[in-house]
This record gives sequence, C-alpha cells and structure tokens, in this order.
Amino acid sequence: MTTWNLNETHCHLLICNGGSCMKKQAEDVTQAIRDEIATLGADRLIHTTRTRCNGRCADACVVIAYPDGIWYKSITPDLGRELVRKHLTGGHLEDQKVYSFDGTFIASGLSVVGKEKAPAADH
Repeated sequence: MTTWNLNETHCHLLICNGGSCMKKQAEDVTQAIRDEIATLGADRLIHTTRTRCNGRCADACVVIAYPDGIWYKSITPDLGRELVRKHLTGGHLEDQKVYSFDGTFIASGLSVVGKEKAPAADH
C-alpha cells in the first residue's frame, strides 16, 4: 500500500463517490480534479481522496476541502478543475459553498439545515 509524503500538502480534497454523487458525475469530477492537479504539476500541493457517502446527497456531487473545512455542492467536472485552480491561489468557489467551518462546531449562515442524526442506542 502506498504511503504518500504529505509534507508539502496545502489542501486535501475529499471527493464523494457515494451513490447519489456517482449519479451526478462523481467519477468524472474525480478524474477532472486529478487531471487538473497533474496538468498544473500540483501533486505535492493538493491531495485527493475518494470517499463514500458524506450525507449531503441533495448537494451531489460533494467535494470537501481541508484544512479550510469547506463543503462544496453541485460540483461538475468543469467546476472541479476550477476548484483546483482556486485552491492553489487561496481562493474558493463561493457560489458552491454549502458549509464553511469557522473554528466552532456551530454552523455558519452558509449551512443548509439537514436531517438530524438519530441518537445512539444506549447499551
């Protein structure tokens, strides 16, 4: 198994490849993001990970950027390429933001209210 050197990593993009996102071009988004990173020679700066469902199916295709803590919605292959370029220059896709972590665990005004998780059963 590969262990990547992350010493120069500035951004980690988590690309949802859950069922709803796959129906909204998640595979194409993943490839577009990775191709743009390679084209720009930014492999050491931006790391990507495919994830399973992130629980924002209505916002498919979802991409999460860390360490910024930004959740993006409705990402297409073109927007994925733009997202890479924006994050390399310290920018963001403002119109696609669903949530932005501000250092607290209370959602900012950008947050879209979703379903509450069921409490864990007492054992």
